[in-house]
Amino acid sequence: MTTTARLPATPPKSQPQGNGLRIVYFVHNLNDPAVAKRLLMLHAAGFETILAGFWRGASPPSEIAGARTVPLGRTFDSRLVHRGLVTARHALASRKLLQKLGPADLFLARNLEMLAIAVAVKGHATGPLAVIYEVLDIHRSLLSTRRIGKIARLIERILMSKTDHLITSSPAFLREYFETVQFPHHRLPTNVIENKMLRLQFDDTAKVESELASGPPWRIGWFGMIRCRRSLEMLRNLASKRPDLVQIEICGRPAQSVFGNFENGVQAVPALHFGGAYAQAELERLYASVHFNWAIDYFEENGNSEWLLPNRIYEGGSFNAIPFALRRAETGRWLKAMHLGVLMDDPAVELESFLERLTPVAFRTLKDAARNAPRTAFIADQSDCNRMASVLNDVVRLRQRAWFMERASQLA
Repeated sequence: MTTTARLPATPPKSQPQGNGLRIVYFVHNLNDPAVAKRLLMLHAAGFETILAGFWRGASPPSEIAGARTVPLGRTFDSRLVHRGLVTARHALASRKLLQKLGPADLFLARNLEMLAIAVAVKGHATGPLAVIYEVLDIHRSLLSTRRIGKIARLIERILMSKTDHLITSSPAFLREYFETVQFPHHRLPTNVIENKMLRLQFDDTAKVESELASGPPWRIGWFGMIRCRRSLEMLRNLASKRPDLVQIEICGRPAQSVFGNFENGVQAVPALHFGGAYAQAELERLYASVHFNWAIDYFEENGNSEWLLPNRIYEGGSFNAIPFALRRAETGRWLKAMHLGVLMDDPAVELESFLERLTPVAFRTLKDAARNAPRTAFIADQSDCNRMASVLNDVVRLRQRAWFMERASQLA
């Protein structure tokens, strides 16, 4: 039987902890800040954690937040065949990897490549060892109608048959992909754990108040992973045409596989500014400098981009920025349920006219809705860590029970 639910909105009466359980967290990129955030949640929940995974860019750190790392090799964005070969190499050498990792109660595998390695390593374990598949994106290869897609889905199906639990960051991943593609073949218990900002202690009141005037030029911020060429063209065209109406602020890491030399494409537009990469501590300043938060993404249209709940809706929401989103996407559905933001069907047609008609009174209404939204919609705190601990503890207990029952039946 499949259990699918978001984590409960209110903290449980008891405060579950990790109970000293040891987790090996298999990750796709040791240098990804999102990995460090999940690691901090695991530590706050009381788990002992070690990290194993690939890395991209600079050399990986030897430890993250006090947790030892076991680097598995450098990989590169959009080089799927190379990542597949590196994954296969580690799966074939999984016995040696198990020796490096040491004993564990739970393998948490972030994406399909890491699940393949985790399942291979588990095959050499002598005791009960639970495996959780964590999905924050559905890679486009899994949606392909070509042979590569069929092979990828078959591999995922086989690996899921050796997995205990599935965690996703968006309910749309379950609804649009797993329920229709994989669960008819093999069902897993599931939970949705949204990828909120993490503050182990936070004030329930938003502290950022923008100094911007409630009028044009309206400032739109696009922060984070920059990978949508269509969004860039849309915003650049509007900034070129109407510098009196709009100014665009872009900060983050452009995907080189999409844009090549990103800066050359934006430097000729005075109303569009690219500020480069930023540190997490700068988010407050960035979102205070804009009226609107660009949460529209066509990078993998009709697939992952429409199903995910992006980091920027939590980051922007925690700092009261008003989001722009596609009505048909999961982001739009999430915002509609929260009565937040501006939803559009076709921003290329609607954005300019919306900003032309926007009055100071209408803007302040949108801003008040953003200010009054509950901070818990955007921010995970200690109670979220404890609720996650409950999920992971239950998975480990069920695996241990099943393992002992299997051994008992073999001895009978």
